[in-house]
Amino acid sequence: MKELYFDEVEVGAEGISPPFTVTAAHIDTYADLTGDHTPVHTDEAYARTTPFGTRVAHGLLGLALTDGLKTQADLRFVPGMSLGWTWDFAGPIKIDDTVQVRFRVASARLSRSRPGWGILVLPAELRNQHGEVVQRGEHRLMIPCRPDSTH
Repeated sequence: MKELYFDEVEVGAEGISPPFTVTAAHIDTYADLTGDHTPVHTDEAYARTTPFGTRVAHGLLGLALTDGLKTQADLRFVPGMSLGWTWDFAGPIKIDDTVQVRFRVASARLSRSRPGWGILVLPAELRNQHGEVVQRGEHRLMIPCRPDSTH
């Protein structure tokens, strides 16, 4: 899959990632890595008493998966620098849910502070196997222009 430079990106282009199934082991590993052992994520008996009715993934695990899955999508960019995320948690990610990222290029502009680079705004949705949006927001990404460009 070709990675695109800023000059090659078209506003309106869309990408979709491969699917990924979230397991109990992923949630447990994330809890160990971050130190966040909140019972709704790690204790099934407790989680059954919550509105979710079962253990759910950490919200930030969903965002981390979104970022990683986006790099495996059918629309890829030359590595650059993340400028930040605006992100909302719309619903739970449950054990054995299969998630997939859909995103598009909403805007593109040359960087004013870094010549030879451009900034993309990428609205994205993380959807489960039922097509439900479980997380959504946008990623601001700075990527380089082609080395031979005049930008």
